[in-house]
Amino acid sequence: MSDDLAAYEAQGFGTALSLKPPFGLLIVDFVNGFADPGQFGGGNICAAIEQTTQLLAKARTSGWPIAQSRIVFADDDSDANVFTMKVPGLLGLKEHAPASAIVSQLEPRPGELVVRKTTPSAFFGTMLAQWLTQKGVQTLLVAGATTSGCVRASVVDAMSAGFRPLVLSDCVGDRALAPHLANLFDMQQKYAAVMPLAQALAQLEQCAR
Repeated sequence: MSDDLAAYEAQGFGTALSLKPPFGLLIVDFVNGFADPGQFGGGNICAAIEQTTQLLAKARTSGWPIAQSRIVFADDDSDANVFTMKVPGLLGLKEHAPASAIVSQLEPRPGELVVRKTTPSAFFGTMLAQWLTQKGVQTLLVAGATTSGCVRASVVDAMSAGFRPLVLSDCVGDRALAPHLANLFDMQQKYAAVMPLAQALAQLEQCAR
């Protein structure tokens, strides 16, 4: 990766992104289907879910706005789209399907937003951006699955909407390590700050002083 990094640096990519309060948290698609290697999971997703339990606890004690997303298709498949053409199994993620439910470790509490979506980004076609803006969020911490898919799409849209994305590298997961690492690298170069949870929390404490 060193030669690649040199090329990016020579072209001015990868400038550090300053973190500015207020902070918010977005957890993307940590649902049962993505925790199950027999469905859409595998790789380091389960480890990322366990790490995210610490992040969620911190967000709650700090009073940050918290949003989570689920992929939810209509019972009659009337909203099937190009996403489901590519991954037909996603049509099994219905409102009451166990695979579409957020994992028990991260079960939302009253006052926390749950976004239902049919595309990779948690922002596209939803009220997430308006909700975060109403809450005054400047820096948006991002966890979830998969790093190369719905996390990346949500991060790009978060940046496009004017939020400062902070991707917690050990709180996002993918079914394969290579796309996970490649997309962490690319997001850090172009769209977001990327760091592990412990480092991020230390920096946020400094920002909040």
